[in-house]
Amino acid sequence: MPPGVGLDAQEIKDHARSDLLNLLEGVRGKKNLVLQKSLAGPIGLLVKFSTLQDYGVDKVFFLENANVDASQKNVVFVARGDEMVNVQAIAGDVNISEFPLYFVPLEKDVLSLELENSFEQLYLYKDPTCLFLSARALMTLQQRHGLFPRIIGKGDYARRVADLLLRMRSELAASGDITSSSPSALGSTPSSSMESLIIIDRGVDLVTPLLTQLTYEGLIDEMIGIQHNQAEVESSIVGSAPTPPSSDAASSNAASAGKSSQALSRKIPLDATDKLYDQLRDCNFAIVGSTLNKIARRLESDYESRHGARSTAELREFVNKLPGYQAEQQSLRIHTGLAEEIMKYTRSDFFTAALRIQQHLAAGADPSAQHDAIDELISRAAPLPLVLRLLCLESCIAGGLKARDLEMFKRGILHAYGYQHLVTLDALEKLQLLQPRVGTNSLLLPAAIGGGGGVVGARTDYGSLRHALRLIFDDVNEQDPNDISYVYSGYAPLSVRLVQCVLQKAYVLSITKGSNADGASRALSGPALGWRGFEQALSQARGKTFDETQRGEEKAARARMILNGPGERKTVVVFFLGGITFTEIAALRFIAKQEEARRQILICTTSIISGNRMMEAAIERRSFVAS
Repeated sequence: MPPGVGLDAQEIKDHARSDLLNLLEGVRGKKNLVLQKSLAGPIGLLVKFSTLQDYGVDKVFFLENANVDASQKNVVFVARGDEMVNVQAIAGDVNISEFPLYFVPLEKDVLSLELENSFEQLYLYKDPTCLFLSARALMTLQQRHGLFPRIIGKGDYARRVADLLLRMRSELAASGDITSSSPSALGSTPSSSMESLIIIDRGVDLVTPLLTQLTYEGLIDEMIGIQHNQAEVESSIVGSAPTPPSSDAASSNAASAGKSSQALSRKIPLDATDKLYDQLRDCNFAIVGSTLNKIARRLESDYESRHGARSTAELREFVNKLPGYQAEQQSLRIHTGLAEEIMKYTRSDFFTAALRIQQHLAAGADPSAQHDAIDELISRAAPLPLVLRLLCLESCIAGGLKARDLEMFKRGILHAYGYQHLVTLDALEKLQLLQPRVGTNSLLLPAAIGGGGGVVGARTDYGSLRHALRLIFDDVNEQDPNDISYVYSGYAPLSVRLVQCVLQKAYVLSITKGSNADGASRALSGPALGWRGFEQALSQARGKTFDETQRGEEKAARARMILNGPGERKTVVVFFLGGITFTEIAALRFIAKQEEARRQILICTTSIISGNRMMEAAIERRSFVAS
């Protein structure tokens, strides 16, 4: 369960919600709302449709295929800047206002820009838009809470975001639009509530999202997909949605109109409001069954306690608890159904074969020894994303595939799945996910992802880092975890291990160097020392390494420290550029729980990502069959 954080996610949500409702209130009378499709989910996290109706919204449409009617005189379009051309093409003359939607709280410890295609746009098409939006979002945090005293990061794109952030600060100071009483003034002095900002470029660790996530939340995302804290699940798995009492004919008609679709599937909210889900989400799936069994027995015992009520007061107490019991029972029914479906999924031949290959590759086994198993999956028409993930995983870990092997697999994929996937294979190569191995020094070839040159750190050398940072943990305890590697049943996500190199130096040194690290462990502790102690390991990971200190006016900084008090726990903001997986979130929460006496961790990202989403960015969906 996520621990609380100092930076208030609810405040960020309320601020964005207020901005939207103020814009709607500025358009008098009834109005239709037209949303860019990618914004529907984020706005749904901020405000309910019933609230929009209170502010005069009659109908909601998506901005596609001129999908707007003329039932209302007023039409409000909500779209990102790149869609304004389409808005003007549909509406002609429009009045344009800014709705500064940046971070959307997914949970009290997770903020996301919800840029669904950020990985594809940044790494495939080299579109830097998400870099600017990331810097702008982080700048809004600085303007409200003060400068990040330290900006630490790894990766070429992470470096560019840090540079943008520093430039935005300079531009704000140069504009002269800062007074001691303005919110912007906070962005000119170091924060007394924020300890540091750690930026991790997704390109530094492409292996982690390619592996199958093994937490409960991660497996739901792998099997069904989670978007904007919701999953659309077949009703046969979780049961039909409870039907609310209809108050009028209109709602009755709406219910009957949606009956057929509701019978097939329903949207399940997956967030901390579901206490059972909050308890299960970050657990390794291996223990979910036993946990659900314990909860079922406890609920049964609670229900049976009503027979022991001997007085009116005791009976009244049970009746008061009954709604809570019923909600918990409904949640138990949903998650038992999901867990049973995941169990079927994990016992399938394709899943077990793929997981075995992944674990061998991650542990450093000979990649060529896995080729027969991958070839068999292709011959059995296993799902294309599954096959591509395995090939990309080998390429990223081993520094590419031998040219002969790569050509063999390419031919097999084209014959089995269609020749349109020439485009798919080309996209994977551009993403630097599937490449030929070039000589013995292939790990030192310059990479195109970050756009930076240089030899050292051009590609991530997993062979060296596997040992240097102990990424493989043979004695992981899934029931009572003792290391972040529990999220992958023995593999520690490199991205999160890098965060530990800043926040938990003593622990990382102890598992990598043993008793010899005791003296160094005491000397190196806390983000104030940045990457110190791990320079050699960092040189084996792709991209630039940086550590910037931000200073402001000393008198103002001291005054703010005195006002806030010396005992306040500070917040570390960890920003994943290019997307973060649910397993990485679980691993960061594991660290946050260990660190909660000293600091709080706020997880920020451009979007939620997975191996399947990475493959979807490359897979060509059009068929090239001649008509």
